[in-house]
Amino acid sequence: MQHANALNRLNRLPIGRFHKITLFAVAFAYFFEFADINSFATTAPKLIKLWGVTVDQVAYVTSLSFVGMFFGSIVASTIADRWGRKNALLLTTVWFGVFSFAAVFSWDIVSLGVFRVLTSAGLSAMTVVAVIYVNELYPAANRGKYQAYAIVIGICGTPVTNLIASAVVPINDWSWRLVYLWGALGVLLVLFTRRLKESPRWYESRGDHAKADAVLREIEAQVAAEKGPLPEPAPPVEEAPVAKAPLRLLLRKKYLLPTLLLTVLWVTQTIGFFGYSSWAPTLLAKEGFSVEKSVFYVALTTVGAPLGSYLAALVTDRFERKWCLVVFGTVIALCGLCYGLTFNPLLIVVFGFLVNLFERGYTALGYAYSPELFDTRGRSLGTGVSYGLGRLSNAAGPLIVSSLYNGSGYQAVFLFIAGTWMVGAVVLAIFGPRTRPAKALARNVESAEV
Repeated sequence: MQHANALNRLNRLPIGRFHKITLFAVAFAYFFEFADINSFATTAPKLIKLWGVTVDQVAYVTSLSFVGMFFGSIVASTIADRWGRKNALLLTTVWFGVFSFAAVFSWDIVSLGVFRVLTSAGLSAMTVVAVIYVNELYPAANRGKYQAYAIVIGICGTPVTNLIASAVVPINDWSWRLVYLWGALGVLLVLFTRRLKESPRWYESRGDHAKADAVLREIEAQVAAEKGPLPEPAPPVEEAPVAKAPLRLLLRKKYLLPTLLLTVLWVTQTIGFFGYSSWAPTLLAKEGFSVEKSVFYVALTTVGAPLGSYLAALVTDRFERKWCLVVFGTVIALCGLCYGLTFNPLLIVVFGFLVNLFERGYTALGYAYSPELFDTRGRSLGTGVSYGLGRLSNAAGPLIVSSLYNGSGYQAVFLFIAGTWMVGAVVLAIFGPRTRPAKALARNVESAEV
C-alpha cells in the first residue's frame, strides 16, 4: 500500500495559468469537435440536389455515424487507461481531423458515409477523454464550472461552422467540401503537446507515484510562482495500484447503477439533440424552405449554444447538478415541441435558439456530472460505456425520424423528440444521485478510491 495524494494536492490549488492553458487546449479540441459534428447535416441538403441523395440515405449515414461514435467511446476508455489522458486526447483529436480531411475528397454518398463514420468515432472518443481529463486536473470545488467554460468556447464551433456552411455551400457544386476541410483543422491541437500535463491521478492509478509526484511538483511550482505560497493539502490517502478495469467491473452494484443512469441520460440527450440538429436543415428544406434559408435559419438558432454553456457555468457549482439537468431537459422538450408546431421563420429561429441554448447547457452539465459518479478505477470505463451506448442508441434515431416524417409528417418528429427529453428528465429526477456540496464530494471520492 502506498500513499496517493494527487486528489488533495490538486484540490487545494487556486486557479492559475496552468489551468487556463489546459482549459484553452481542451476548448480548442471541443471547438473543432462541435465544428465537425454537424458537417453532414449542413451539407446534406446540397447533396440531395447534387447527388440525388434521398432522406433514407441521409438517415443511414447519420445512423452509421453513431455506430462509429459508440466504438470510438469504448476504445477511448481503453486508450485513456492504457496510454494516459493527455496522449489519448491528442490521438483522438488527430484521428477525427484526418478523416474529416479525407471527407473533402468523397466521390459519392458511400465514400462520404465511410469517412463520416471514422470521423465520428474520433469525435466521440475525444469527448470521453476530454471529460475525464478536466475532471482529474481541476479542483473538485469548481471543475464543473471549468468544464462548462471549455464548452462555452468549444460550442462556438457550431454556429461558426453553420454560418460558414451557409456562405460556402451555395457557391457552386464543389464548395460544400470546404465544410469538411474546416473541420479537419482540429489536428492543430498537436501544437499544445508540450504545454499539457498528464493526469497525476492516472499515474497514481497505475501505481507510478514517482511520476505523479513529479507532475504535481511542476504544477504546484507554476501555480505557487503566480499565486504565492500554497496551503497544505489534506493528509494522503493510502491506496493500492488500480489494475486494468475489465468490462465486467461495471456489473458490480457500485458501478452498475451509475452506468445505467448515465446511459439513460446520454441516450435521451443523443436522440433528443441529434434528432433536432442533424435533421433541422433537411426537414426545413423538404417542407419548402430553400436550401440557403434552411441552413441560414439553423445557423441563427445555434448562436444560442455558447450562451447555454455559459449559463451552465453560472449554475453548475452553485446548484445541485442533478436538478439543473432535470430543469434544462424539461425546457428543451417544451421549446423543441413549439419549434415543430410552427412554420413562422421568426418563431423557428426563436424556439430553435432556446433549444440550442438549453441543450448545450444540458450537455455541459452532463459532462461535469458523469465522471463524478465513478471513482478513478471505474471513471474512464463507466463514462466511456455509458456515453458510447448513448451514441449507439442514435443508430436507430435517424431511422425513426425518417419513418415518422415519411409516415406521419414533420410535426410527429418533434413530438417524438420532446417525449425523449422528458423521459430523461423524469428518470434523472427519480434516480439521479446528488453530487453536491463540493467538499462532501471530494471526501466521498477519496473514500471511494481507498
